[in-house]
Amino acid sequence: MSATSAQSTPPIVSVAVPSPLRQLFDYSLSDAEPSQLLPGCRVQVEFGRRQCVGLIVAVVEQSPLAADKIKPVQRLLDSAPLLDRSLLALLDWAWRYYHSTPGEVYLGALPPHLRDGAALVDNRVAGWQLTATGLGLTASSLKRAPKQRLAIEHLNAGPQPHAELRAVAGDSAVKALRERALIEPVALAAAPASGGALLAEPELCLNGAQRTALEAIELGRYSCSLLHGVTGSGKTEVYLQLIRRVLERGQQVLVLIPEISLTAQTEQRFRSRFNVDIVTLNSSVAAVEKCRRWQRAAAAEASIVLGTRSAVFAPLPKLGLIVVDEEHDSSFKQHEGFRYHARDVAAVRAQRDNLPLLLGSATPALESLRNAQQSRYRYLALPERAGDAQPPHWQWVDLRNSTIQAGLATTTLATIEQTLRAGQQVLVFLNRRGYAPTLLCHQCGWVASCPHCDSRLTVHRRQRKLSCHHCDLRRPLTARCDGCGSDALMTVGEGTQQTEEFLQQQFPTVPVVRVDRDSTRRQGSFEKLYALVDNSAAALLIGTQMLAKGHHFPKVTLAVIVDADSGLFAADFRAHERFAQLLLQVAGRSGRGDRGGRVLVQSHQPEHPLLSAVAAGDYAAIGRSLLEQRQLSDLPPFRHMAVVRAESSRADHAEGFLAELRRALQPHCSPQLALLGPLPANQEKRADRFRYILQITAASRRQRHQLLTAVEALAQQLATAKQCRWTIDVDPLEL
Repeated sequence: MSATSAQSTPPIVSVAVPSPLRQLFDYSLSDAEPSQLLPGCRVQVEFGRRQCVGLIVAVVEQSPLAADKIKPVQRLLDSAPLLDRSLLALLDWAWRYYHSTPGEVYLGALPPHLRDGAALVDNRVAGWQLTATGLGLTASSLKRAPKQRLAIEHLNAGPQPHAELRAVAGDSAVKALRERALIEPVALAAAPASGGALLAEPELCLNGAQRTALEAIELGRYSCSLLHGVTGSGKTEVYLQLIRRVLERGQQVLVLIPEISLTAQTEQRFRSRFNVDIVTLNSSVAAVEKCRRWQRAAAAEASIVLGTRSAVFAPLPKLGLIVVDEEHDSSFKQHEGFRYHARDVAAVRAQRDNLPLLLGSATPALESLRNAQQSRYRYLALPERAGDAQPPHWQWVDLRNSTIQAGLATTTLATIEQTLRAGQQVLVFLNRRGYAPTLLCHQCGWVASCPHCDSRLTVHRRQRKLSCHHCDLRRPLTARCDGCGSDALMTVGEGTQQTEEFLQQQFPTVPVVRVDRDSTRRQGSFEKLYALVDNSAAALLIGTQMLAKGHHFPKVTLAVIVDADSGLFAADFRAHERFAQLLLQVAGRSGRGDRGGRVLVQSHQPEHPLLSAVAAGDYAAIGRSLLEQRQLSDLPPFRHMAVVRAESSRADHAEGFLAELRRALQPHCSPQLALLGPLPANQEKRADRFRYILQITAASRRQRHQLLTAVEALAQQLATAKQCRWTIDVDPLEL
């Protein structure tokens, strides 16, 4: 090929497009300048018969396709890359490791606003300036409107942000001045969040264990440290002082938290400590505002990014530290679509970018404890609560010999009353929302069940509804049995709403606050509930596992676990690990202030060895015991697991596809690989779809990856694959 013809050949780019196909697609960029051929830019392309937004992943010298088969890019949407090469490399690893689709992974790293093809958001803030008329105004002309005069005086110094002018004069004055054409809108450059000192408040004095942990973490190079600190041991203070050291180096920090409900409390803690720009990234933030924050992170204007799992892919050009708080929490695992685990992605990102990763938890995941045993992670212990706080005292209530009302034993109610009379707060933990989990006919035994799922309908009495907590079906609360027409209907079991109603009757003068997904659906609702508790003396908190996730309630001195038996007999091999974590996390909400804490555990089997081990408070010993059991059973983290999931409107289609896939995989198997199934998923039917799994375990990740690559190739050739929807779940947390 001559030099002239080479120059005339349009460059080829590999593009990730929103498609279920596990591959990248080549397009030509005929009118692009060489300087524009940057991976990380968005393009508009034709895919099939539709127009879509894709992301350039690479510029390729040669395509396997014939030149006349390569479609041209319709439009280049960006003049500069949105994602840098380091982040693109991480995403390339992610879609291959998790056997996902590149379109879902690459485009999923962008905010929804940019994913839809919209332009970057103007990061300037709305403001006001004086018009020519306003500039010539005398103070005396506004003497009857003091707020307006105050606003004019403020603007005489120059244009002001809308938020600042509103704080000075109020919305009414600003509106009046606008109507009188005395002021006009103007876009202002965003002011830096800080000036002067880095710290907004003095740091706390560390104890010996905290100092040892802090000094063990070296900045500027990769390391992964597991900070195992009992609840209330001061892990957050270690985070804060480590973050300060990173900020002093002019670098950015990424902090991952498991739940949106933790955002406000954590953000307030960070803003109280640092005079820097802090942004939060999670699904509750409106699309345009989320894009604006994302751009501030990408421009290194935000020094700290605080987010839930998807923030692990945030663009941070000056990243110097990643912190994963409550690293054991299953919320870090995505259970639909791109099924990644944010903690594990964070570890790979830290290693690739050569920076430290700090994992913190009072109840570390067994995978993390195993990594610490093998010296892959540095193990840092905070064995005691910070300051003078003592670990809570555990007490058992044997339900076999107790009178029970709304799930609470007489002994429990007496202890709650005693605590409230002392002006203290009580947390009542019940991991079932709604009024009751079951509606039963006393006449014929009929049970209200979801027609679309393998589940019972939960009674929500206040809303007069029956609700499925899996497919969100809602129907009116019936007064008569669907089976026999009798009105002898009764509720069975307790939910948070029933417990709330009962305790309101028992303690009418005490604030009763319920915290679950029903009471915190609206944005800002959790913050209001938290403020109510914080501003009260005696109070009752009732909630699900949302309450166990790192929240700080300094006035709570009694934690009541209503149903400790629910986690003892679950079929999932991770059940005992999760149960121990949950109990210790709930117990950790008690006695975090200057008063001692107690934990009251209701159980029909108080002598169960796991309950005794939890009460001893030695989670490290529990972890060692559970790891020994996992090793004997050839289960993770000693084997590497993946699951092929299939679902269809017909059970035989989903099961048949996996059975045929298993037969096709047999020639690719070895003694180091084990296949189990097809098996029904733990919940076989959900939203009218029947769900089956094929479980794969391997001695190494490499062997698992090779077999999953074969799964991808073989599944596409099976006719039964067209009868169902199938996905691969690597390192699954649920079956």
